[in-house]
Amino acid sequence: MNSKNVYLAVDLGAESGRVLAGEFDGKCLVLRIIHSFSNGPVALNGSIHWNTLGLYQEILTGLTKAHAEYGSSLQSIGVDSWGLDYGHIDRHGNLLGIPYHYRDERTYPMIDKVFELVGREECYARTGVQALFINTLYQLMAEKENGQVCLEKSDRLLFTPDLINFWLTGEKGNEITIASTSQMLNQATRDWDFEFLHRLGIPTQCLGQLWEPGHLVGPVAGAAKSKIQCQNLPVFTVGSHDTASAVAGVPALESSDFAYLSSGTWSLMGVEIEKAICDAQSDKLGFTNEFGISRDIRYLKNISGLWIIQECRRQWSSEGANFDYDQLTRMAGEAAPFSAVIDVDDPVFSSMGDMPAKIIEHCRAGNQKLPSGKKEIIRTALEGLALKYREVLGNLRTQTGKSLNTIHLVGGGTKNELLNQMTADATGCLVIAGPVEATSVGNLLVQMIAKGELSSLTEGRELVANSFDPKSFEPRPNDRWEEAYHKMHLQKQ
Repeated sequence: MNSKNVYLAVDLGAESGRVLAGEFDGKCLVLRIIHSFSNGPVALNGSIHWNTLGLYQEILTGLTKAHAEYGSSLQSIGVDSWGLDYGHIDRHGNLLGIPYHYRDERTYPMIDKVFELVGREECYARTGVQALFINTLYQLMAEKENGQVCLEKSDRLLFTPDLINFWLTGEKGNEITIASTSQMLNQATRDWDFEFLHRLGIPTQCLGQLWEPGHLVGPVAGAAKSKIQCQNLPVFTVGSHDTASAVAGVPALESSDFAYLSSGTWSLMGVEIEKAICDAQSDKLGFTNEFGISRDIRYLKNISGLWIIQECRRQWSSEGANFDYDQLTRMAGEAAPFSAVIDVDDPVFSSMGDMPAKIIEHCRAGNQKLPSGKKEIIRTALEGLALKYREVLGNLRTQTGKSLNTIHLVGGGTKNELLNQMTADATGCLVIAGPVEATSVGNLLVQMIAKGELSSLTEGRELVANSFDPKSFEPRPNDRWEEAYHKMHLQKQ
């Protein structure tokens, strides 16, 4: 018999997903991956979608395995995923259409259409969210402009974790941290900005109740209950946006002055603050205000992230050259440093396609030496990320007045020790990397707080510090980072 309490985290990422168990003995949290599976975009009729039904089947497989192993020791389930994307449900509970991938190109013209109706300054003052073509707001605007029937027939818009929760329990609602990525919430009211959406002509009948993290959605029910063979297994909302959960999983002391960097397909760099910053300078710098799990604000910037590396790997694989990520990192370590400098947030890098060719063309357009092979291409991309982290960190200091001498690095990118050291060197900060599974850890902490196993996030972070052994990277002075940083900024002029 298992004497530990066990919580289950369902963590969905843009490249992979997992069902993970957190075993808690009262003193320490131990993680076990029960089931893992791949994820990725599906091209269909000129559009890009997610295989959401396939993901749900994989989740059921993982939950069934977990129940078979742990039985009555299971305490609850929580689901998190990437932000922005959603499915429409009709009044009978049926999924309408195939959920779109946030990089689908139908949204490209929509930012300008929105700003024609509501000016940019007002949009940001109301929502506090960076205007990115991937945002839910522009996806819905595209549905409206293109006359897609799903929006009109929708009884509920459910973000990806909300959709999984609905299929598990039969209960509909929107968890607030992931809803805050949509650019559709009002920062002042912490609710849907119905007046704003009405001015844009976006139907709002599909927008439901907002739930805070730790809300009891309900027990697993219906077909899911039969499949898993569980009894009265509750599902809680967590920080349903994976970044909200990842930040919750940082092993930081309550008084520490730190920046966080969630490193994955996207890099999200920011700080925790009490009140949103929605002024014009914040908008100009591209910062976003998203809700955290403790009614705080995650003030952050979205950065292109390891997407660039993933797309290089995908392109080379299509050409018959297969590399895993460890191999790519070793290749970058063998390349000469600073052969070229790129701005990873240049729009050219945001879409799918031949990423190595885009990097070379970016360098050619800047009259730089061209990367001579795969090793230099990967190193140039990694150095570009580290330089961008330096830029964003400086802007965070200016906007918040915080010193931010430590960066807590979480997510899959923590395994890339070359990039971790580059980040320390470029920023001059101590980088503390780990836990790798911080998103799942934060997911589990919210469940444990909801069940009364932990009293607060502060206690939860103390548990993380006692349960995991993060690795530290000390900055190494190098004037070449300073030179490269100035070179990157000269490209923008």
